[in-house]
Amino acid sequence: MTDWTETYRPTTLSEVRGNNKARDQLEEWAESWDDHRKSVIVHGSPGVGKTSAAHALANDMGWPVMELNASDSRGADVIEKIAGEAAKSGTLTAGEAGRRLVILDEADNFHGNADYGGSREVTRVVKDANQPIVLVANEFYDMSQSLRNACETIEFRDVSKRSIVPVLRDICRREGVEFEDEALEKIAESTSGDLRSAVNDLQAVAEEAERLTVDDVVTSERDTTEGIFDFLDALIKEEDAEGALRASYDVDETPDDLLNWIEDNVPKDYEGAELADAYEFLSNADRWLGRVRATQDYSYWRYATDNMTAGVAASRRGDKGGWTRYGPPSYWSKLGRTKGTRNTRDSIAERIAEREGASVATARREILPFLSAMTHHCKNRDLTVRMAAAYDLDESEVSFVTGSGKDTNKVQSIVADAEERKTERAVEHSGNAFFEADRSSADGDDGSADTNDGDSAGDSNAQQTLASTDADGEGTSEPESDDTSTADEPDDDQSGLNDFF
Repeated sequence: MTDWTETYRPTTLSEVRGNNKARDQLEEWAESWDDHRKSVIVHGSPGVGKTSAAHALANDMGWPVMELNASDSRGADVIEKIAGEAAKSGTLTAGEAGRRLVILDEADNFHGNADYGGSREVTRVVKDANQPIVLVANEFYDMSQSLRNACETIEFRDVSKRSIVPVLRDICRREGVEFEDEALEKIAESTSGDLRSAVNDLQAVAEEAERLTVDDVVTSERDTTEGIFDFLDALIKEEDAEGALRASYDVDETPDDLLNWIEDNVPKDYEGAELADAYEFLSNADRWLGRVRATQDYSYWRYATDNMTAGVAASRRGDKGGWTRYGPPSYWSKLGRTKGTRNTRDSIAERIAEREGASVATARREILPFLSAMTHHCKNRDLTVRMAAAYDLDESEVSFVTGSGKDTNKVQSIVADAEERKTERAVEHSGNAFFEADRSSADGDDGSADTNDGDSAGDSNAQQTLASTDADGEGTSEPESDDTSTADEPDDDQSGLNDFF
């Protein structure tokens, strides 16, 4: 049987259900694109029709579609494809007015992992696009602020029950499925505004019953909520490979969470060779889940589930009697305890990545430890001030990098000096625009001679700025020459780490 979510996907915007306001906004954006030439972010919960609306819009406008996914294994390639399609002139593409719609799905994943090419580069492509781009996202605030500001935004809300039921009724009639209205209402209630899940649930129940009744829906719900502890008992102690696999179908856990549950509880009953074999299967399952995350191909879930259930059950050697106290994965409690620290680390890494043109992973794995070693306990004070100014760090972030207490006078004075440094540099980068006329009239012809002398002095002073520190780690005063300031600081405001050398 074909997938009903694909068979009955809307082909025009008029068929998109439950988000009339958002649908009209999307249509207005497309029709006026030549006037504003901005991309649009379509965001909302999974299954509410965001991607379907984008494809329906393309059909209505007569635009060919180029669809890409930000979660592809090599996101840099995705950005190159976006840039290539978005940069095409309208006269070189097919469709009405020579337009082509670029749909970027899972666009919030660019901010979640800048290894995919970086939100900064995506923002640049979006700003310079010659073709309309629709960015589809589940989590709007997981996207960088610069990317959000560069686009128009349209929110798709959860689909109401009164909008879901007519869709289910229409599908039943087209498929020749007899039904009770109460059954369709029960499905609509249980999916919490997710239209796609409602259609999937309808298809699953319709395959098992000649006539769809409320009892069928309730039985289906009851069958999918077996307790995780009962499942662990069956997997680890009772069932054979096939039985363990079938038992996993009734557990309301994602494969990732199920793997964590099994991994933490298997050692409570398995030991020796059987434990080694079980972990080998769990390792294989983790590889398949990694492939799912890299490719967004969820068909690989079946191989992960086979390994973590049938494989673990097949590793058992001998009977496992008695009662075992199973518990939730320790990984979850570790995440809870370290959430604040990880948020601070990631926030600093994102700022470094944005500034240095690196990925967040590179900033987190390579640059942050380097900075931490150089500024340990703020011993190199001048360097710490420069770092805080370059990356706009507050007390808690300076404390995180240097290992010092955020409430100490040392850290607070460093942040205060960093603020002064940022203010001074803002004035320097203005090019003395407000004083240029007075300077030229006061200096006269002698200005050129002074400037040449300043260049030679500046070259030597710049070499000594970071090297000449006093016993307390305080840097020497900055050279007075304007040219020395220019020599110390790179052009185009791309300072960052280069400030330190």
